[in-house]
Order: sequence, then C-alpha cells, then structure tokens
Amino acid sequence: MAYQQGYFPMAEADGEIYWHSPDPRAIIPLDGVNISHSLRKAVRKNPFTLRIDTAFHDVMIACSQREETWISDEVIDSYTRLHQMGLAHSVEAWDGGVLVGGLYGVSMGGAFFGESMFAHRTDASKLAFVALVEHLRARHFLLLDSQYLNPHIESLGGIEIPRGEYLHRLELALHLPVSFTDEE
Repeated sequence: MAYQQGYFPMAEADGEIYWHSPDPRAIIPLDGVNISHSLRKAVRKNPFTLRIDTAFHDVMIACSQREETWISDEVIDSYTRLHQMGLAHSVEAWDGGVLVGGLYGVSMGGAFFGESMFAHRTDASKLAFVALVEHLRARHFLLLDSQYLNPHIESLGGIEIPRGEYLHRLELALHLPVSFTDEE
C-alpha cells in the first residue's frame, strides 16, 4: 500500500527501516531513456543472456553487497516475499551460468519502482536496464520510478518532477490494466 501512495522503504545503518517519499521525485520517462553510443554498441554485441525472474534473491544479495547499503536482511526477506507474491521482479544479465549483473524492483499496474542494480562485468547492469525498459514499453507501462536522482540515473535519462506531479502519474499508472508478467 505504501508504494501506491508514493512511499518506499530504506534501511538505515542502524538497521531501522524508514519510509521515503521525496520531493522532487526521480523518474526515468520511458520515452526519454538515454542510451549512450557505447551502450548501443554493447546492446548490438549482446555479450550476456538477459533473463527475467530467474534469480531474484541472488540479485538482491548482489545489490546489497556494497560498503554502504540500505538493503538489510529484513528488506531482502520482505522483497523476496513480494517476489513470491508476483509483485517484485528482477532482470538479470548472465555470462554462461554466472550472474554478472541485474536489477530489481516492484511492479504494480503500469508502474515499475526500480530499487537497485549491480554489475560484476562492464555494462551488465546497463544491459539489464535496457532490457527492463524494452519490457516495460512492450507491456505499455507508464511510469518507471527511480526514487532519487544521482549521476548514474541522470545519465540514463532520469529527471526530477514535483511530488504532486509524481503522485498524479502514479495514480494513472496504477489503474492501467497491464502487468509485468503473464502470470499476474
């Protein structure tokens, strides 16, 4: 319900989980995604096998393995339950049988709430992101929420919008009769 009202959880260093609803809010317009020349080259080369929802828990663990992270064990357990309920999804980049990059997030209606990404090989998370965008476009999603703007998100086409505008877009997206997978 929190996602439907514009909130998302993050664990702090003390392990406490806080709910965030920033103003402004960062989104990546699906019609304004910036794919750099070098990333287009990587897409054409297609060095990885891209999959959806085959290693959700492993993607979360990989995303949490950084010096500073908001992804606590409680967050991992909660999102794993959301995945089991069909609400959280992963896009993965594989090199042979090795998971080398990916991302995960929550999907509701025509909104996808991007949570985190990781890469153990050059461009692995970016190629997973391109696959996500193609997937969302093909399924007629309206909103790709990236929560906070940082240089990486900005390089992909991320922008900030006022919270009121975000909530309006969110409302429209939530009522779209679309789903991330055919099983939903």
